[in-house]
Amino acid sequence: MVQVKHKAEKFNIATDAPGHAELLLGNEAIARGIVEAGVQVAAAYPGTPSSEILENLVKVAKKIGMYAQWAINEKVAIEVATAASMSGLRAVTAMKAQGLNVALDFVQHLNLIGTNGGLLIIVCDDPEAFSSVNEQDSRWLAQIGDYPLLEPSSVPEAREMTKWAFELSEQLHSAVFLRSVTRISHASSVVTMGDIQRLDRKASFDLKQYFSPSPVVQKHAELKQKLEKARKIFESSPFNWYRGPSSPDLTLVCSGTGWLYALDALELLDLEKSVGIIKLGTTWPLPVEFIRKHLRPGSRVLVVEEVDSFIEVHLKEQMYDKWGGDELPKIYGKNTGHIRAVGELNPDNLIDGIAKVLGVNYRGRNLSYDKKAKEHASKMTLARQPIYCPGCPHRASMWIVKRVLRLEGTDGFVTGDIGCYALDRYHGGQRVTRTQSAMGGGSGLAAGFGKLEQFGFNQTVIAHCGDSTFFHAAIPAIINAVHHKSKTTYVVLDNSTTGMTGFQPHPGTLLDAMGDPAVPVDIEDLCRSLGCAVEVADPFDLEDAEQKLRGLVNREDTKVMIYRRKCGLIVFRAEGPQYKVWVDEEKCFGEECGCDRYCTRIFKCPALIWDKETHKAKVDEALCTGCGFCFKVCPQSAIVREKI
Repeated sequence: MVQVKHKAEKFNIATDAPGHAELLLGNEAIARGIVEAGVQVAAAYPGTPSSEILENLVKVAKKIGMYAQWAINEKVAIEVATAASMSGLRAVTAMKAQGLNVALDFVQHLNLIGTNGGLLIIVCDDPEAFSSVNEQDSRWLAQIGDYPLLEPSSVPEAREMTKWAFELSEQLHSAVFLRSVTRISHASSVVTMGDIQRLDRKASFDLKQYFSPSPVVQKHAELKQKLEKARKIFESSPFNWYRGPSSPDLTLVCSGTGWLYALDALELLDLEKSVGIIKLGTTWPLPVEFIRKHLRPGSRVLVVEEVDSFIEVHLKEQMYDKWGGDELPKIYGKNTGHIRAVGELNPDNLIDGIAKVLGVNYRGRNLSYDKKAKEHASKMTLARQPIYCPGCPHRASMWIVKRVLRLEGTDGFVTGDIGCYALDRYHGGQRVTRTQSAMGGGSGLAAGFGKLEQFGFNQTVIAHCGDSTFFHAAIPAIINAVHHKSKTTYVVLDNSTTGMTGFQPHPGTLLDAMGDPAVPVDIEDLCRSLGCAVEVADPFDLEDAEQKLRGLVNREDTKVMIYRRKCGLIVFRAEGPQYKVWVDEEKCFGEECGCDRYCTRIFKCPALIWDKETHKAKVDEALCTGCGFCFKVCPQSAIVREKI
């Protein structure tokens, strides 16, 4: 029976209420599973769509005796978690797909070291690349490392599977991968709570357990044995099941979100009595005997998965090996063109694939409806691109950078990476950033461009990164530039937080993830210690910020410009608006001004809007944070600010 807590008791993921039902985000459900498993150490680096896992854990960490931290990057995060596992504690690390790349050097050795306490590596992939530079499928990396891989298909299952993963890890003495995707991590569903384990383990590192002179080949052989043991466990896993007729016309093999899409698709096609579904929660190693039990020689199979043809490829391989001389099932999927090869799935995509295999004609709505819908959409909706928030100091910083590059006159550009400042590449930015790759990628590229002068390269190159990214991945590139005397200019956009992923702390902030005082690492002191020329300025102090950057750009060595101002949202929430801002219509000439609407066309703060009736610029009071920087943008001084 579902228990309902008294209204006065506010539920959180550490509430000990087995049987209680609560609406949870997918990442909250994962965090609840971690709590129920009695995990004692958690470490992560923020990255959408994984950030909310540790965000929820740090809120209750002290209450349940857990230690949680936002590490400097994903590699260090998993090393911190592994230390806890080696000492007998249950531990977890969470990251987005691209973060796994950062951690991979250690991850691909950890598998040979082995674990003691249960260790879970949570990776959240991002099909369709909503908040990522690619839609990487992390399952291949689990396979390369010979790690058992789990994939929840729903929010409730995410809680249950997470909890089970720690038992599996301790049974195998191996870390376990759990792969979520955006539509699981950021979906919401009612979740029924389980019991919270109270393990109360004491940390102790066994000097003999991890000191083994065994050859790597022997350790690799032992790893293969663990994987085979995992396969046998997966054959009877409670997260794998079959639904449908005993002799289906078609069998869908689904993982992750594919299970729910399949249910919708079969209902819409009215094929629930003739098409079966094999739902897989354990996807590496594949539970081949379980799958084979529900297939017949010569039967038709459609694999439903995101993003790559991971199960499709391995199922074909395993069926060829295991089926013997019998007639092989015909397996369809991404590689046969029946399921789209890129991007997210949805019921419509799956309906098309099923219809192709079975020769069914289906259309959810007629062509005239689609035509009218598109016509109305084009008239009633506006295309929008991501833009800086009102009051964002990065808008001012990049506006200054653009001015300096124009004054240099060398067709200069900016090398960038991932963060709020990546918005410079979109319509709302200054669009001087020409490269965007992994965190810290722009810093390394700039170090390379800075050594091309002997080959005739003479363009001004500026690398920019945020303060969190600086600690995460830019420091090695700056050291490399200093050591090789690269003529490189770095701009660190220091807004005192990890802004894009939810305002998490980093090594430069005063508090750690659990709210305890921390030792802040000063970016300026660190860069000076490396031998860099360093300047610090507030980007809202236009004249000083521009003058200092111009002085650095013309130097022949490696230099760092730190534009330091707190995130506009943090300031606005804590202090409210600093200025009342409006446009003096008598001074604003609009399109007749020589600036040609510079404030709304070039500077592009969303709080500065164009009034079509008056043909003047206007401040949208609902959006304006009162930062007052736009006061300096108008050549006619038509933008007025008044200190509050």
